[in-house]
Amino acid sequence: MQILKEQERNVIDTGTANDIGDLNLAYLLLAKRLVTEDIALAMYRLGMSRELADLLGSLSLSQIVKLAGSSLLLCRFRFDDHPMLSALTLEGKNPALQQAHAAILLSGQQLEAVR
Repeated sequence: MQILKEQERNVIDTGTANDIGDLNLAYLLLAKRLVTEDIALAMYRLGMSRELADLLGSLSLSQIVKLAGSSLLLCRFRFDDHPMLSALTLEGKNPALQQAHAAILLSGQQLEAVR
């Protein structure tokens, strides 16, 4: 019985690792495309520095696939501040106003990271 539970846990862990790898690959491919199309806009949308954008833009497909195979999530959740996330998800706000508010807050977050 103990062996069966451990095998089930390994299957779940493998499934999670595969999901993380798939997400990493999708994120890296999207990020590379954004950097290739418009580096300034990519830096803003992805919240990354110029150095990181340049590095990402220079990666080959095989390097991206290898990097995506990590069991660690490579992208990060930008709403890591509870009050900020709460303010952006309040009901009753005009959607256009809410989107503008999010852009302003995220812009400020990116500036703080650069300093």
